Order: sequence, then C-alpha cells, then structure tokens
Amino acid sequence: MKKIIYFPGLITGLLLLCAPLQAQEFRLNAEAGYFQNKGVDVMAFDDIYPEGHQAGVSIIMHGNRVATSGDLRFEPTPGQWQPVPKQLKRTPDATANTISTLLSFPDSSRHLRGFNPMIYPDFYFNYTVTVRGQGSAVVVTVDLDRPVPQEFAGKLGFNLELFPGALFGKPWIMDNQQGIFPPQANGPTLSQSSNHAHPGSFNPNPLADAGQLSGHDHGYNPIRADDIVSEPYATGKRFTVRPDDPYNKFTIETRGAELKLYDGRMNHNNGWFVVRSEIPTGVTSGAIQWVITPSVVNDWLYPAVIQTSQIGYHPAQPKVAIVELDKRDVKREKPHLYRITQDGREEVNLPAGQEWGQFLRYNYLKVDFSAVKQEGLYQLQYGPSFSSVFRIAADVYERGAWQPVLEYFLPVQMCHMRVNEKYRVWHDLCHEDDARMAPVNFNHIDGYVQGPSTLTKYQPGEVVPGLNIGGWHDAGDFDLRVESQAGESYILALAYEAFGVDYDATSIDQINRVTEIHQPDGKADMLQQVENGALSVVGAYRALGRLYRGIICNDLRQYVLLGDAGAMTDGIIGNEDDRWVFTENNPSRELTTAAHLAAVSRVLKGFNDTLSLQSLQAAREIFSVTEVPNPFIKGAKVHAATELYLTTGEKLYKDYLLSETDFIVQSLSRIGWFIARAEKAMQDPAFSKAIRGALPALREQLEKQAAETPYGIPYRPRIWGAGWDIQELGYHYYFLHKAYPEVFGPDMVYNALNFILGCHPGSNTSSFASGVGAKSATVGYGLNRADWSYIPGGVVSGTALIRPDFPELLEFPFLWQQVEYVLGGGSSHYMFLVLAARQLLQP
Repeated sequence: MKKIIYFPGLITGLLLLCAPLQAQEFRLNAEAGYFQNKGVDVMAFDDIYPEGHQAGVSIIMHGNRVATSGDLRFEPTPGQWQPVPKQLKRTPDATANTISTLLSFPDSSRHLRGFNPMIYPDFYFNYTVTVRGQGSAVVVTVDLDRPVPQEFAGKLGFNLELFPGALFGKPWIMDNQQGIFPPQANGPTLSQSSNHAHPGSFNPNPLADAGQLSGHDHGYNPIRADDIVSEPYATGKRFTVRPDDPYNKFTIETRGAELKLYDGRMNHNNGWFVVRSEIPTGVTSGAIQWVITPSVVNDWLYPAVIQTSQIGYHPAQPKVAIVELDKRDVKREKPHLYRITQDGREEVNLPAGQEWGQFLRYNYLKVDFSAVKQEGLYQLQYGPSFSSVFRIAADVYERGAWQPVLEYFLPVQMCHMRVNEKYRVWHDLCHEDDARMAPVNFNHIDGYVQGPSTLTKYQPGEVVPGLNIGGWHDAGDFDLRVESQAGESYILALAYEAFGVDYDATSIDQINRVTEIHQPDGKADMLQQVENGALSVVGAYRALGRLYRGIICNDLRQYVLLGDAGAMTDGIIGNEDDRWVFTENNPSRELTTAAHLAAVSRVLKGFNDTLSLQSLQAAREIFSVTEVPNPFIKGAKVHAATELYLTTGEKLYKDYLLSETDFIVQSLSRIGWFIARAEKAMQDPAFSKAIRGALPALREQLEKQAAETPYGIPYRPRIWGAGWDIQELGYHYYFLHKAYPEVFGPDMVYNALNFILGCHPGSNTSSFASGVGAKSATVGYGLNRADWSYIPGGVVSGTALIRPDFPELLEFPFLWQQVEYVLGGGSSHYMFLVLAARQLLQP
C-alpha cells in the first residue's frame, strides 16, 4: 500500500486543483447494487442481519468496513435483543443515483416470539430511508409517515455504528471538541425513562413472557438497552472519524437534529460506537438529513492478498495458492516462491499464475506449486505482497494440527466439570443443579420453545434427575442442544472408526468431575469425549423417557454470562437459578439422534459397555416409534437405519433400506455420504447397482459446486461464515471418496481443509482453527471472549459475506457470525479433515 503523509490543508488544496482531472463522485453501480467512488463503497439495505451489525447503510473504505447499520432504532445503543425494523421494499434507481428503502416498525413476527423474541414499543409507523450520491458525498434522508408521539420524544433516532476494533486509540472531532476512542467504556452514565414503559401489543398469541425476558425489572438485563446508557462523548453538527488517516476518514454533517457520539459498550459488552441523531416530535418529511463524506484516496488499489494454508502442505498433496486482486488492477506480476534456509532464502522455479476470473468483488489468480516436494519452509511473493511462512513436510499434520481439538477445545467445553490446565482453571465445576422442567406454551431465547405439554411425566418446574452429567457447552452460550451433543459424539465416533486415534493427553474423571489438560490417564481421549456426549444424551433419554431438545439457562442475564461457567448457577438443586430442560416433537432431529447413538454404541463397546448398550437401546426405540410425515424426514429415518444396520447387521434395518431404494437414489446428493458405507456392507447386487448408477450424476453436481469459486469448494454463506458448512462438505465427501475412489477423487477433502487453514476470500488469511498455523484466529467467541482471547482447537465460523459481495473476517471477539465456536461439528469436522488428509497421503 502506498504510504501518504497527511497534511489536511495541503491535501484539500491539491484536491481542488486536481478536481477537473480526477472528479470524485459517488455513483450507483447498477450491477453491484451500491454506490462506488474508487476505493470507497456505500451500501444501503443490502444486508439482512441488523442484530449482528450487518444491515442498513454501510461504508467500506479502502478494503475495510468502517461503519454499518445506518437505520432508525429506538435506543441510542441497541444490542442483540432490541427491536429491529421490517424491510418492505428496496428500490435502487441508477438514473436518479438513489437507493430508497421502505421499512416499518414493528416486525410483529418477532414481538414476543421467534428465535430471539423482542419487546416492541407501542408505535406503529412506516418510513423511507433514501441514500443519494451527491458528488463526493452521499446524502441520507429519512421520511416518516407519521410524527413521533410525545411518549417517544427523544427515543427514536437514526444510528450509524462504528466498528470499535479499528478505532481504539484513534482520534475523532465533533465541531470544536476532540477525543480518542477508548479501549473500554468510560462513564458517566445517563439514566432515562425506558421504552418498556410503553410496550406494544402486536402479536395476538405471544408465547414469550415479557417479565421473564426482562428479569422482572430486577437489576441489569440486556433486553433493556435504553434506561441506562453512556453520556455522549460529544454533541454537535459535524463529526469526523479518523481525521489523521485518509484511508479511514469520513465526516458526517447533519442538516437537522444534532449528532451525538455514544459508546454502546456501556450497556452491552459487545456494543459498538454509535453516531446518532434523534428525530424531533411533530416532524415527518426530512426527519433526518445527513451528508456523509468519506475520504477517497485517488490512486488506491486493493493490495494483492496471497492465500495459502497457514500450516503448510504434505509433499504429495496438491498445492495451490490463490492471489486475490482488485478488479480494477489490470497489471499482472510474476509470482515468486522462496525456500527459507538457515543461510537465507533461495528462489524456487514457479510457473506463472493462471487467471481464474472474478468472484465476489475481486479477481483471482491461481498459483500451482504442486511440483515442489522438497521439505522446508516456504513463502510466496506477488508484487509487494507476501504470504505467511508455511511448511512443506511429510509430518505437517503430525503435531499441533488436529490435536488441539482434543487437547484443549473439547475439554474446555465440557459441562458438569472443573477443567484445569496446570496453573490455570478454565472453568470451575458447573451446573450441578441441572435441570428443572421448562414451562409449557413458552417461547424462550435462542430458539428454545416448549409446546403445550412437557411430553414427559414431569411437570413444569419439577427437577428432572440425572441431567447433571456429561455434555459440552455449545459456543459461548453454555447450553446443551441435543444436535450438538449427539452430533459431536457421532463425528468423534466416525473419526475413531476411520482413523483409530488412541491419542491420550488428558485426564477425564467423570466420578469426581475433574478434567486435567495435559495429564494423560491411559485412556483414549477421543473415546472419553464420545462417552461425554453420550452420558448427557442417553442419561436425559432414560430420565425423561424421550430425547431432550436441550438444556439452557432460564434467564437472559445468565445467558450473556462472560467467563466462568461455574458462576451461572449456585449448584443447589431445585431453586430459581437452575437451568431448564426442554422437550419437543421433532421427528427429523429425533431420528438423526438415533443414527448418532447407533454409531456411538459401536465405538463404546469394550470401553463403556453399559453406555454402549443404553445408546443402542435408545436408538432402536426411537427408530421404531418415530413416524415419518414427509420425504425430507425420511432421509433422517434412512440415516438411522444405516447406522443401526452397521451396528447390528440386523435384517430389519437392511430390509428398510432396500425398500427405500428409489428414495435413496433420488436423494443421493443429501444422503450418499452415509449410504456409501451401508451399500458396501449390505452387498446386495440390485441395491449396489442402483446406487452406483447414480454416482456419475452426483460427481457432476459436486464438480459444478467446486467450480463456483477459485478455491475448488463452494462458498455460500447466509449469516454465519461458511467455514463450518465447507468443513461438513469435506467430511461428507471423504466417505464418498473412500467408498468409490474411482468416481470421487480426493481433492475436495484437501480443498475444504485448505479453506479452513487460510486459503479463503478476503484480506484476513488467518486459519479458522485457533492456535493452528502461522496466523490463526486468536480472538474467538468463546467463554473467554471478554478477554479478547481464544480456545486452542476451537474453529471459528470464519469469513462472512457483507452483502452483496464483501468477504470479511474481523478480529473482534463479539461477532458470533464470524468468530464463534460451536459443538456438533465446528471443531470436530476440522479435526476429521486433518486426519483424513493425513490418512489419504500415507504412502
């Protein structure tokens, strides 16, 4: 990147002199769908996730998203549970150089309902946000269809959120006031009346309890975000962010209500800085008018980004680096590969990069150095850009590659345990008081919903015994979902079967509830972790007489706990802080869990015979009693039959699979990965002929998906980064390759692994696997996220897509859609891929 010494007066004068030669103008690019001015883009209502800082008006400056979520909100610094508008219609007009978006409050589908229910204030209105390119600025105008009522005076305003991770220690100016963005929220606080004094009634059948959500107004609760906020750092008419840096400087001028600079971390630890103008009462037309003027560096081009595996490559595997380029950059450099030795670096002959074409907003070159097999340290160069240093070595996957998942991540996530690592306590013994039966007809947080019955002999509020053992905390939320618990055990079970890993670095004592990291106990860690998941799922099944949906805290204040899981409850069974257990009728989830338990039973045989038998019994019972109401769920029944057959060899399950041959062939793209193992074991000529006849079409489908991107793997994120989906695709593909190597080559396994390890879109080339590789995600959304830290072996969700075309992986611990850890595949799929590559590359 070209360095510029910035003298504001001099630069302004030069720009005025050069204006006729290099006009700076924001124009709506009809194809891209947003405003562009050289290296600066302004997007308007392309994105869909306001509670995750992805929505409204966004600004991307010289390769970095600096501001987002420009829209009306009822709070100065809203968080995850504050009301968001409903977008009705977005109208781009290239001729008028505008994007107009019609929105409304409330979104009644989310009022006291939904995955994360919200409480909407009692004000129904529509409004339009119009963004217009005007020379070197964009003008944002907000028009309401009715004035703000007096009871919401000062409550409704236009917010623009500023990404805090890039601003700590950086300057701002508001009129004649100046300041530095602080690394922590600083007082004083401001107390004001809450919107909750005027709740709406927008849903005739609300399932969520507003009192429960708000903690019955006892102390702090994250669903109330407007009663105590930060005093604004400054108030004025003209606000400039980063006046010291032309690559990140932008100015906001208001033509109406004054600007206020807030710190959202005062009432949400994961908050952002917010610039806000309140809408005056009695005003509808032009209620907000902002002029936003970003600094545009005329000669800036996106620097070339070289994307490689951060851990390196086995000599025998394909080795392809990706070079990501500004699509305006027509110049092509020759890539260089250097071997780094004790005496310096020596260049290795390398072919020219091959044009791949455009993907998202960039152009791509592929640099194939598969012919390089000499072991050593290497680094790639393209123009002034360098890759991280990586290894080529036969032992590249032998140490510190897959092992951190077993050594750190899974032990740290264990529930109902104290987890020690020598001097360190990752968390104390937790949730000994699990769990009480959840209320009926109840819409809780995080997708937990209890229907009209508990579906068990237990009444709401009753203690369900036997739930305080086993399991892992899912992500940083500490809940135990059945799909994450059973799913994690299943992936580990298949890994143990496929690779026979008897690695032992951890002591796990389920009797005394203590886990000691790096203290071997003579038992295979992978089997101990399979057992840990089964203890929770099977124990709950036997206690309840059915599967649980999951176990989660009963209070939103508990849910946002940062730090030691042992602090969530008091450990005393049967009081108000106990977690709740939910049940559900969900045939797909139940049958999938039956499949998981059948496989778990196989690997636990000889390790924990009692739990093995109990797992198999539960799987049999679920298979026999669960109805299949539609074809999609039939896939789950086929899955359960497959694993039950592989475990028992019984005719019942084989006959069921044979009876569903037509469905299986038609659904091969979805279920082929597990059917492949059953087809091999069943040895039925007609069944095998039908399956094998459908394989070429499946191969063609997968090849088309691989060709969508330069990475040889499809990248299709929705909200979360696509890393977990890509891992799962590689995991599924491994079984196809092992069963039918003549049809499916191994490359998709390697491509999926390389994507996770750093060969992915965007400027941040970190390995998604924390602590693995030369550069990795060492700020993660785990239990220690408040410390800007990580859990080794945790695999983050990865590079997200800021719609429509900006790949982003920020170093910020509170963006769950980019840096969250999860159970049920997030890390175990990654471990499986490394072990798969290791196996496939063995001579």
